[in-house]
Amino acid sequence: GAKPGEGGQLPGSKVYPWIAEVRGSTPGIGLISPPPHHDIYSIEDLAQLIHDLKNANKNANITVKLVSKTGVGTIAAGVAKAYADKIVISGYDGGTGASPKTSIQHAGVPWEIGLAETHQTLMMNNLRSRVIVETDGKLLTGKDVAYACALGAEEFGFATAPLVVLGCVMMRVCHKDTCPVGIATQNQDLRALFNGRADHVVNFMHFVAEELREILAELGLRTVDDLVGRTDLLKRKDHLSQRRPKASSMNVEALLYQHEGERYKKIAQNHHLDEGFDLTQLLPDAQAAIEQQKSFTGNYVVKNEQRDVGVITGSMITDIYGAEGLPEDSINVNTVGHAGQSLAAYIPQGLTVHHTGDANDYVGKGLSGGKVIVKAPTQERESEIIVGNVCFYGASYGKAFINGKAGERFCIRNSGVQVVVEGIGDHGLEYMTGGRVIVLGDVGKNFGQGMSG
Repeated sequence: GAKPGEGGQLPGSKVYPWIAEVRGSTPGIGLISPPPHHDIYSIEDLAQLIHDLKNANKNANITVKLVSKTGVGTIAAGVAKAYADKIVISGYDGGTGASPKTSIQHAGVPWEIGLAETHQTLMMNNLRSRVIVETDGKLLTGKDVAYACALGAEEFGFATAPLVVLGCVMMRVCHKDTCPVGIATQNQDLRALFNGRADHVVNFMHFVAEELREILAELGLRTVDDLVGRTDLLKRKDHLSQRRPKASSMNVEALLYQHEGERYKKIAQNHHLDEGFDLTQLLPDAQAAIEQQKSFTGNYVVKNEQRDVGVITGSMITDIYGAEGLPEDSINVNTVGHAGQSLAAYIPQGLTVHHTGDANDYVGKGLSGGKVIVKAPTQERESEIIVGNVCFYGASYGKAFINGKAGERFCIRNSGVQVVVEGIGDHGLEYMTGGRVIVLGDVGKNFGQGMSG
């Protein structure tokens, strides 16, 4: 892990063969967070990713993690408007493992600053009641949790403290694969030294909760919700140690400003899934065939406002049959027209989407065993771009055939999908770790940069 959220960095020396197999990568090659979560360039991109993930698992709370920094409140307001279910404000301290020194020592500010700003900004914009706000960054005690709650958080993340409870001795060698207590290592000899138990963490969290309950009782409050955003219960210390002259000069009044309104989540975000193509058309038609493991073919006309075609249907197949899915081409979805974003994203084995026309960005993103075919509507269109940017980003398994050209950032971080396409734009195939791509035409700049498989 990295604070504040650089993203699951795993040095090459720790990428053992079994880890490389899981990640569709090559042993010895460094890894960052699993794709496709690293292609966010605007709030619209983020809103689409949130929508994609909610389609992939409509029961999940989609969470966006933000670094605690000045101005984070404005970003958090945009994230709430992008329909995130939860926002995490992550402070500069704490963490669980390897990260570059620049990330550990020179990024982010204390969670108190970012949390207070986020809570106040959301309150000012009448958005606080729509999202859960969580914070983390070396919370150690029930008193830490009480402060976080009073500044606006209703959920709390722990990492460093539970690690210590499990036996971590803070040697700061997580990145070297030499952890002496067997926690941050893939070395089997070192892992044998680990003697932590889940019961230890449970016991620790009971102590934290007990201390928080005592603080609530002292304040005359019945529940944690009653403490959320209650900055009126906090005040600046009258006398600070002379050893901290800078602290004595700080003005913290802005952190304690209180707005009127709902202080914690009460309204569920409306992700508009019930209006989408899958729940209104495809899934009602195909559900019986999926449950009975029968073949199905459906023909539909789509417009570009219909996003994530096939994603909820694919998630149902995965929910019932797991990663194995169904036999190839069991569920065939034939569409015609102008497809919206994220056509056939994440779809599993057994689901085939055959689209005649053109499609927007993110076609086949995170493809997980399914088959995607995009056919040009006319012979003249075969020499033109018929699918948008970031197609098959982070795809891991399956097949795809594009009867035309694709936009930029094609097949980045593909780790196992076989694709045929008739031309791609800039940054194609960057950081691919596996799979096979046949390009029957021109390629743009930075083609194949960083490939490792």
